[in-house]
Amino acid sequence: MRKRNILRFSILTIALLLIAVMTFRELNFNGDRTVGEKLDSLDGVFVYYNGGVGHSEGRNLAPDGYNIGLKYQCVEFVKRYYYEQYKHRMPDAYGNAKDFFDPKIIDGGINQKRDLYQYTNPSIARPQKGDLLIYAPEAWNPYGHVAIVASVTDDAVEIIQQNPGPFGRSREVYCLWEENGNWKIDNNRIWGWLRK
Repeated sequence: MRKRNILRFSILTIALLLIAVMTFRELNFNGDRTVGEKLDSLDGVFVYYNGGVGHSEGRNLAPDGYNIGLKYQCVEFVKRYYYEQYKHRMPDAYGNAKDFFDPKIIDGGINQKRDLYQYTNPSIARPQKGDLLIYAPEAWNPYGHVAIVASVTDDAVEIIQQNPGPFGRSREVYCLWEENGNWKIDNNRIWGWLRK
């Protein structure tokens, strides 16, 4: 009887924790911001506030029907940036952030699904403004993450991102260094970057 009660309590606790995490991912817990609010921009392309990382305001389509992504997810921002800044349309217009990186492609090879050059972290190619960074999934985010390189200095990379969470920042800075002819962004979640 006691073991059964402990088991029930454990199952109930786990279920409540999962519900809490899912709720936090979907809802806006930041009363200082509203979903769809402009937070930042790069080259005239805006970053919008999304609230919980799992929230979506519906699909954003270009006037010609090209799928830009789910408002205001990270993928929507990077695809909108490439569409507006470079007039770039990805052959595979769907997928989660983690799907932007193909581990079978060699450093500097063409990623056919995205029609962009793909570089690994570390890479022979130094990151540059406009590169699209791809982050690995993590325990609470199985979809991965993407961002755009906003600027590069001798020893740092500044990124701009959409949907970092209700209290996240639209920009972050990572250390950058060169070692044995390869450039490394100091963030182990960054798989690599794509470039036009």
